[in-house]
Amino acid sequence: MSPYTKKSWREKLADSKDFPRIEVITEKQSKRWGPGTVVVPAPAEVDEIMRMVPEGKLITINDIRERLARKHGATIGCPITTGIFAAIAARAADEEAKEGRKKITPYWRTLKRGGVINEKYPGGAAAQKKFLEKEGHKIVKKGKNFVVAEFEKHLWKA
Repeated sequence: MSPYTKKSWREKLADSKDFPRIEVITEKQSKRWGPGTVVVPAPAEVDEIMRMVPEGKLITINDIRERLARKHGATIGCPITTGIFAAIAARAADEEAKEGRKKITPYWRTLKRGGVINEKYPGGAAAQKKFLEKEGHKIVKKGKNFVVAEFEKHLWKA
């Protein structure tokens, strides 16, 4: 591959670099996250959790972070990379869907804190809203955001 060739989202998802990695939370970070350790996950780990969420159920980025922290024995899962890797997983799934694959990561089931739909996923909030309504969820407008009504009742616990 030429250094000027852009990687596909699936290639980015598969590129684990040197992740997962557990790091001690720095003094500066501890003001926001508290003391302890943070796991910086591999992109595929985030995708793996997103893939497991069954139809009609939901998960939040914070739930994914908690699962990753437990899996790796860390205090927290990195909020920055977990969010970025969830977006990469969503775009990789969108690539697959555009090629006709039916079994893709159901990224629309992964919400932001408070049940907020992630407008940065492929197709924006409108596309996520359609997917979620098709699975029986009611979507409401809350300020500038779209939120899954009573999302807590539909959280996936596995």
